[in-house]
Parts: sequence; C-alpha cells; structure tokens
Amino acid sequence: MSWMAWTWPTALFFVGIFSMLGVMLVWERRSPTRERKGFLPITTTRGDRLFIGLLAAAFVHLGWLLGFDSAPWPASIVAVGLMAVIGRWG
Repeated sequence: MSWMAWTWPTALFFVGIFSMLGVMLVWERRSPTRERKGFLPITTTRGDRLFIGLLAAAFVHLGWLLGFDSAPWPASIVAVGLMAVIGRWG
C-alpha cells in the first residue's frame, strides 16, 4: 500500500462508509426492510435511501468545492443533515 497516499481524513471516510454498510447489513438481518414512499418520487428501501443520501452528500461536497475556497467541514455538516432527512423521510 506504499503506492497510495493515505491521509487520516481519507481513511476515516472509508471507515465511515464501510461502517454504514456493516450497520445496514446487521439492521437488515434483524429487521427486514419494507418498501415505502416518502418525499422521493420512487418507492425506496433503507439501502436505497442510504445510497441516494451518499450521492446527495457527494454532490453537496462537489458544489462546496466549486463555490468556496475554504475547508469542506461546513459542507460535511450539511451533507450529514441531508442524509438524515433522506433516510428518515425520503
């Protein structure tokens, strides 16, 4: 792995993604999901809403990098809030 330039933020990002996937796996095994209709224009499962939330978070960060020259921590806060809204009511 010496050919990769790992930083702590990059490592924490991937640990977070894999942790979410692990939690979703355990949650699915304990309580199988049902499709439901929220404010999103499609019926979704928990995994669908997680995926859509991750995509939305990526676009929030890309928009932040396009519009601002500062650190992306405020975009991360907005992205976490957006993922929570999509996960709960999406």
